[in-house]
Amino acid sequence: MNDASWNRLQRLSCHVPALGLAVDLSKTSLAADAFTVDPLVAGLFPAAFRAMEGLEAGAIANPDEGRRVGHYWLRAPERAPEPEITAEIARTLERIEAFASDVHAGRIAPPTQPRFRALLVVGIGGSALGPQLVADALGSVSDPLLPFFFDNTDPDGLARVLARIDEAAGLERTLTVVVSKSGGTKETRNGMLEAAAAYRAKGLDFPRHAVAVTQDGSELDRVAVSQGWLARFPMWDWVGGRTSELSAVGLLPAALQGIDVRALLEGARLCDEATRVPDVARNPAALLALAWYRETGGKGLKDMVVLPYKDRLLLFSRYLQQLVMESLGKERDLAGNVVHQGIAVYGNKGSTDQHAYVQQLRDGVANFFVTFVEVRRDREDGRESLAVEPGVTSGDYLLGFLLGTREALAQSGRSSVTLTIPDVSPRSVGALIALFERAVGLYASLVGINAYHQPGVEAGKKAAAAVLALQGALVAALEKAPGTFRTAAEWAAAAGAPERTETAFRILEHLAANPGRGVARTEGADPFSALYGGVSRSS
Repeated sequence: MNDASWNRLQRLSCHVPALGLAVDLSKTSLAADAFTVDPLVAGLFPAAFRAMEGLEAGAIANPDEGRRVGHYWLRAPERAPEPEITAEIARTLERIEAFASDVHAGRIAPPTQPRFRALLVVGIGGSALGPQLVADALGSVSDPLLPFFFDNTDPDGLARVLARIDEAAGLERTLTVVVSKSGGTKETRNGMLEAAAAYRAKGLDFPRHAVAVTQDGSELDRVAVSQGWLARFPMWDWVGGRTSELSAVGLLPAALQGIDVRALLEGARLCDEATRVPDVARNPAALLALAWYRETGGKGLKDMVVLPYKDRLLLFSRYLQQLVMESLGKERDLAGNVVHQGIAVYGNKGSTDQHAYVQQLRDGVANFFVTFVEVRRDREDGRESLAVEPGVTSGDYLLGFLLGTREALAQSGRSSVTLTIPDVSPRSVGALIALFERAVGLYASLVGINAYHQPGVEAGKKAAAAVLALQGALVAALEKAPGTFRTAAEWAAAAGAPERTETAFRILEHLAANPGRGVARTEGADPFSALYGGVSRSS
């Protein structure tokens, strides 16, 4: 009997025995002989492989910013183009391990306690998403430091994290790591100031609890030096934020948490070896790039839904959102043509997905493809799983739900990719990170874009700065006319920005809603005719 699905699995999958990693494209729209007949294999892929080889050799792979792209050197320092880079990578890893060892042993300790017990990481974007993924995926109740994160500039969110730290360990036993390449990222700067204020409020000396991960000579580096922080670790110009998890950005928090960072690096290194092979059929990252291109038409026409059937990988889709969308979401290609590229990414975890949005995935609009992540080992503690029925465990059900959902989608003509890893260990997590980093780079070459800059992010930062400048002008106008109440349109005109009334309205509403901001509000006939006036900040 001819089993078509078995035949497709054998012809459309790739295995990396050293990692127990498998990529299966048998449930995609690709033809069974795609690895030999698809025009991309002989057409665009050879150039993509050559571009990747040049990138690893030190070519300028980010032409818009004139930068090299060197995150692959982090797990294979000997491949760096200069011996100075090789030595610096090795030296930084040794310093990270030594620092973590000293913290764990109490040789580096808080002034009033024998040991640190909690870790607060202050960062955003690539300085938080990767560390959060690793902390959640690989953490345990026996971790020497319990991890917490400031990853936004939301005052309420920051207060909630501080409350959890107080309950778990106390700020007096908390080590804070501030991560920012330039030191000028406002969200991270704000988090650092909020953390420092919290330490001071408890009579604690923040610099005696603080570590910086930043570029040499940055604004943050200068602060750390002038205040005498415990330590400083480097960020390099040739490592972008979204590919920085295996630099000090991610390795320092992981090591402090007690995670085996050399195993993380080893998993990534072994995956890099597999994804360096210039043969689509034997390169798991090339398989992903091929599937992405064909499923999205090479134009992002479909979204990627990421469904890891493992609680420990809940944050994987959030991590991939930045890695994929910030890398591939570009207005122009390398030739300057307007192309509006990108692949939208969202996800959940299995089998929660079946009680959330699988209904739409199977029966609704077909504007997506799924990436399933299967983990063979049920438990990371090595214990046997409970049999919930004769001969059936909870883990058996989890696999059944994964395979059942996959099959139900296939029956409805919905494509899916399945990744299989043996466990959620440092090696496997390192391999997943490396796999998608390479897939993103290869796909970017196929569609002719720069995956290593983010002009849209910079545009948002500039627009935010303009909003804050308008707020300053509004406050100045209010202070010049204390007790005077006017509409948003009138205050916008007084601030010299009559064309920005909508923004002025939102700023005034926010100021009036918060105590101590010096703005009062009175109701109007409708929300847009409300009046605002300056009052004493103690009012």
